[in-house]
Amino acid sequence: MNSFDGITEFIKKTPKTELHLHIEGSLEPELMFKLSKRNKVEIPFRSVEEIKSAYNFTNLDSFLKIYYAGSNVLINEEDFFDLTWEYILRCKENNIVHTEIFFDPQSHLVRGISFDKIINGIDKALIKAEKELKITSKIIMCFLRHLDEDSCFDVLKQACNYKDKIIGVGLDSSEKGNPPKKFKSLFEKAIQEGFITVAHAGEEGPPEYIWDSLNLLKVKRIDHGVQCLKDEKLINKLKQDQIPLTVCPLSNIKLCVFNKLENHNLKKMLDKGLRVMVNSDDPAYFGGYLNKNLIDTSKALNLELNDVKILIENSFKSSFLDEKTKNEWLNKIN
Repeated sequence: MNSFDGITEFIKKTPKTELHLHIEGSLEPELMFKLSKRNKVEIPFRSVEEIKSAYNFTNLDSFLKIYYAGSNVLINEEDFFDLTWEYILRCKENNIVHTEIFFDPQSHLVRGISFDKIINGIDKALIKAEKELKITSKIIMCFLRHLDEDSCFDVLKQACNYKDKIIGVGLDSSEKGNPPKKFKSLFEKAIQEGFITVAHAGEEGPPEYIWDSLNLLKVKRIDHGVQCLKDEKLINKLKQDQIPLTVCPLSNIKLCVFNKLENHNLKKMLDKGLRVMVNSDDPAYFGGYLNKNLIDTSKALNLELNDVKILIENSFKSSFLDEKTKNEWLNKIN
């Protein structure tokens, strides 16, 4: 067995956690098609193959267009349950033992879907996951940053009724032109209400967006953060405070943040002592779940077994699990 085969084997058999996963982004073409028929919702595709061939993106916005069209098939609590359960089965395949998933209520509320149906469908699947498969989870609600802050306050208000299910809030959607400072008051209110905060920053946006997420939104994790290497002072801050950066390599390639996986800066970030880890982001759209992200990236960047181990350990360390559970998993990896 050569060293790469050894790394692949290690990735497959090691318990993992995933911290950057949009549940709507795990909507596989087959399920999209099935739900469009079940709910009698028109989608602009005549077959599963047509959906798959549409998954070619040039940037974040071209992806979001299809992503929101796909979300239209999610209507009933059962749909959100099925969507989440399918992802959980992928977790089992990928040996993911803990996952912290994002959901985007604003892309559903605008269509007249109640908050109740969305959160209960997702939550029931996650309860079943823990009961039947011993996979634990947390739910983080994301605000759509292309919308105005006022409309986000309405959603935050609704989320306050579900503090038993939602542990934190995040920020996603089109980054360019929608700086974190736009949501300063919103995040202050969310923190007052007891939510943990995270934010997408430095995917397509500049290092300033990472600074603002830390200073203004008081985030505990930066989602993506790959543009941080353009700012030496920021690198030092991220390293010193061990701020988690939830990197999504296949997503970055699919959305043309990097032109090919061999040019991704994950290894450089790792070598600088940054707390990076690998995630799948929107795996149904970006061509791979967690193991594929880890395996393809290891190969493209010539990662050592120890690099991969650090990436997996970083995920557990950066999760919102309690310290005792984190340490139990870290001991298992070692």
